[in-house]
Amino acid sequence: MSTYVGEVASGDGGDGGGGGGGSQDPSSPPAGMASPAGENGNQKSTPRRKNQLSLIPLIFMIFFEVSGGPYGEEPAVQAAGPLLAIIGFLVFPFIWSIPEALVTAELATAYPGNGGYVVWVTEAFGPFPGSMMGNWKYLSGVINNAAYPVLCSDYLSRISPRFGTGGGWRDGAIIGFTLALSFLNYTGLTVVGWAAVALAAVALAPFTVMGAVALPKIRPGRWLRTPEGRMGRSDWSLYFNTLFWNLNFWDNVSTMAGEVEQPQRTFPRALLGAGLMTCIGYLVPLFAATGALNVPQEDWSDGYLADAAGLIVGRWLKIWVEVGAVLSAVGLYEAQLSTCAFQLLGMADLGLLPRLLAVRSTWFGTPWLAILGSTAITLAVSFMSFDNIIASANFLYGLGMLLEFAAFLWLRRRRPLLKRPFRIPMKFPGLIVMCLVPSGFLLFVMLIGTWPIYAISAGLTVLGVVVYYGMGIIRAKGWMEFSKVESYQREDEGGADHGEGRVVGRV
Repeated sequence: MSTYVGEVASGDGGDGGGGGGGSQDPSSPPAGMASPAGENGNQKSTPRRKNQLSLIPLIFMIFFEVSGGPYGEEPAVQAAGPLLAIIGFLVFPFIWSIPEALVTAELATAYPGNGGYVVWVTEAFGPFPGSMMGNWKYLSGVINNAAYPVLCSDYLSRISPRFGTGGGWRDGAIIGFTLALSFLNYTGLTVVGWAAVALAAVALAPFTVMGAVALPKIRPGRWLRTPEGRMGRSDWSLYFNTLFWNLNFWDNVSTMAGEVEQPQRTFPRALLGAGLMTCIGYLVPLFAATGALNVPQEDWSDGYLADAAGLIVGRWLKIWVEVGAVLSAVGLYEAQLSTCAFQLLGMADLGLLPRLLAVRSTWFGTPWLAILGSTAITLAVSFMSFDNIIASANFLYGLGMLLEFAAFLWLRRRRPLLKRPFRIPMKFPGLIVMCLVPSGFLLFVMLIGTWPIYAISAGLTVLGVVVYYGMGIIRAKGWMEFSKVESYQREDEGGADHGEGRVVGRV
């Protein structure tokens, strides 16, 4: 297990504590950001073991964090027509996905341990902003994850209508899916990673068939169709939100950086591979269906790609696409639950949450209490009417991304000599522009929200403040055990801050 520990580690489970917080190479990551287990990191929860994610599984984990396939891209066509939908999926990766992925690659390789963006913000701005970042991203993750068992139940209702209405059958299906998928997650990232490879292969294959069969039927002029009628505010909102949430969450996998083999080499390659697969996965069925079929714009509701597959190829491919949608939901759930669980583990290692959330299974090496808690929250949200709740969770994710971009710029400016195995090849003014463009779009998407979304988001943010100060009271009273994290700053002769060491013990 890779954890964030300093030059001195005390308490049970540590495998060694070298000297004090004296000398540190200013070009290396802060001592608080230990390298992955098996290199030079200390451990607190379990014996040293081999990291679980290699390049190929990591590519597919990122793919499911971000996309899971073209399922869900249909509303972009419904809102804006084929031309704007195609332009959106061609251009949006350059103004949003690539900047987010580049920031993730640089910071995940500079701080190669669990916790990801929580660590970056804590290193830049301190524990309170780090805790708020964790609160926003975690709530966004577990709430969004509640949609996937519900989606599986919805598809099951097409086979048997008894699952389509409220009652015991539907509730039992949601509970069963949630518990079964969470148990799979408990078995470890090795299992989950290779399961993601298999799930993606089955979920994406029907669109390869659809694209090939559609080729002789394509009329390029159909790609140029503009919106049928004037687009209102709700249409633009649907269009931009569809693009945003289908090409987002590149940073989620950073919370598991401590589980990745050679993260400094693996992360940039995995992000590139997942990026190519995601873009191709969206564009092939979009070009095929819009070019081969002459259907009204309003027909492009959620799930229309299955109908398109049936019209282009046959009923058997429609069924395959529907099965693929369920398998995609499984992959999305597994990837998101892994992100949430390892984020809690990282926050516990940082002393922001109790140490018990960093406890790992002796069988599988997974943070089982973090998985259990995340599953319980997801299950509770599954039975709510959660359209506004999910929209609010996405709003919180947007707040977190603004804070993440700010932390990236702060760390690049204030810690120029921090060892960055992957470094975005741009000077600081260029980095500001790179972050301002997606931030501006992010603010636009957030500003077209509704008052219920703002109210729920404010309430969940207040909850995060209560959790932070509540943890302080619990720590002071000694009711639970926390990692003790003490920081120190080092400056060179020119006054530049090059890093922060951490001394981790038990409180």
